[in-house]
Amino acid sequence: MTASGLAAHRVSKQLGGGLVLDGVSLSPAAGSTVGVLGPNGSGKSTLLRVLANVTPPSSGRVTMDGQDITEFGRKALARRVAVVEQHSDTQIPLTVRDVVGLGRVPHRRAWLSASAEDETAVHEALEQTGMTAKADQRWQTLSGGERQRVQIARALAQRPSELLLDEPTNHLDVQHQFELLDLLSGLPATSVIALHDLNLAATYCDDILVLDGGVVVAAGPPDDVLTESLIMQVYNVKAEVTTSPEGHPHVRFIRS
Repeated sequence: MTASGLAAHRVSKQLGGGLVLDGVSLSPAAGSTVGVLGPNGSGKSTLLRVLANVTPPSSGRVTMDGQDITEFGRKALARRVAVVEQHSDTQIPLTVRDVVGLGRVPHRRAWLSASAEDETAVHEALEQTGMTAKADQRWQTLSGGERQRVQIARALAQRPSELLLDEPTNHLDVQHQFELLDLLSGLPATSVIALHDLNLAATYCDDILVLDGGVVVAAGPPDDVLTESLIMQVYNVKAEVTTSPEGHPHVRFIRS
């Protein structure tokens, strides 16, 4: 555990009269990749929104470097934290380059044009996500997977110290799933990623936090967390957990 970076301290959240998060704590090591797992409705997206200060916790608190996150201005926080949500859309006729350039807004003063540093950050983000060839294409013409990669490029252009990603592999084919997680796990930023795929989490995450009904039921390295008994408890599915040739847990679901 570390006091630096983004952390949640016994966070609870009520929505629609129900408790969506119940006393959740999370304090990632700097530069690590943390996977947040759990079935639909377990609280994964809500936790990310609370961490991003998009929605306030009902109790508990979120801190950045030990300081309450609510004490940061929106622009100051956006220089540190980038968010990629599951769904995003716009009716404004923007190009891919325009969308990625939005990631530089927190670093610019109002009304100032893009600097050389801004242009470099956008160029690098497009390259990292394989979207350079589509930089001048309209956002509305992209496929779902391409839009997802553009939103990730926007977040990378922000050059944050903390990345929060909600199901970033949705809409991506297998190749781009691997490329994206290779990229994220190699960044110096701390990444908190909500995932459905247990094997992707086992391969790419340093630590895993498992939610069920808004409660943390397990947390720690994939080897310790991804057990057959936990998968049955949380997902109500029988599974066989073995070790892959690369040394990661490998989950094979068994049809009953």
